[in-house]
Amino acid sequence: MVLDVTGKLVQVLEMQTGTSSRGDWKRQDFILETEEQYPRKICVSLWGDRASDIVGIAMGDSITASINLESREFNGRWYTDVRAWRVVRAVPQAQAGGAPTAQGASVPPTAVPPPPIDDDFTASGETFDDLPF
Repeated sequence: MVLDVTGKLVQVLEMQTGTSSRGDWKRQDFILETEEQYPRKICVSLWGDRASDIVGIAMGDSITASINLESREFNGRWYTDVRAWRVVRAVPQAQAGGAPTAQGASVPPTAVPPPPIDDDFTASGETFDDLPF
């Protein structure tokens, strides 16, 4: 499942680093505010080498984050993690030509399938059937 969320970069939190049994790790969290009628704020995490993907993007810039959602249970409580695997500056709607979706993401015009072709009828409404029965 591929999820793309488009919104405005509201805040970049302090980078977290540490060492685990698998080696050193780093995590960069940032807050993305969706551009909908009722905007939502989402805390998104970048891990490892991807933590530097947010560098160079200014506050208020429109970005698109490709994310994965994952939930884990610990001591009877569930925790959800939003991890980005790609962050890019969003192309403005006028240039993209895509239609906005409910999540605030943009669907490229090539993603919409063409209408089905009905080979049994012509434009005048006559039946064009080559079946022998």
